[in-house]
Amino acid sequence: MNIRLETNDDYSQVEELTREAFWNLYYPGCDEHYLCHILRKHKDFISELDYVVELDGKIVASIMYTYSYLINNEEKVQTLSFGPLCVHPNYQRKGIGSALLEKTKALAVNMGIPAIIIYGDPHNYCKHGFKNGIDYQVSNMDGEYPLGLLVLELQEGFFGTKKWKIKQSDVFNFDQEKANEFDKKFIEKEKKHQYSQELFKMNIRAYLKPNG
Repeated sequence: MNIRLETNDDYSQVEELTREAFWNLYYPGCDEHYLCHILRKHKDFISELDYVVELDGKIVASIMYTYSYLINNEEKVQTLSFGPLCVHPNYQRKGIGSALLEKTKALAVNMGIPAIIIYGDPHNYCKHGFKNGIDYQVSNMDGEYPLGLLVLELQEGFFGTKKWKIKQSDVFNFDQEKANEFDKKFIEKEKKHQYSQELFKMNIRAYLKPNG
């Protein structure tokens, strides 16, 4: 297993991989491969954390990072967020995604970043030390604590007693029509419903209460 930086020659292969990994997972079809495509030229993209995993002569996993920010009144602290993070369906549950995350997490620590903050499924990330934002008094910009708002503290004791709001990159607010148009460049795949989409709808509508 070779964990290395993504190169220009990998772009199309990574987009194909991402499409395969996310297809029909959250809704019929997916748009994460379009996010990969536009991320690389965005101001918040962090090229030194753009890693892939090569195995059996092909790329089977990928992770991309952007800058995000913790806001407390007039105070603003730079943090990291990742996504998409994906592993090809044929190579999942083999520790590949975990190895990729641990590799880039160590690099983030060396960068002096205090935390990694993402939106994701707690089942996938709590084993890596992530906690819900409520445990660190980190909310979304509306002051709420979504179930999927996850925080990994990289500098022990950083959060203390302050309350923060997390602001992610605007790259995630892309035009859906442009994403649909981009998908037409790929081999057509069937869009269908599956149970993971119902789980996703439940997760994104779930919030934690501060005193719950």
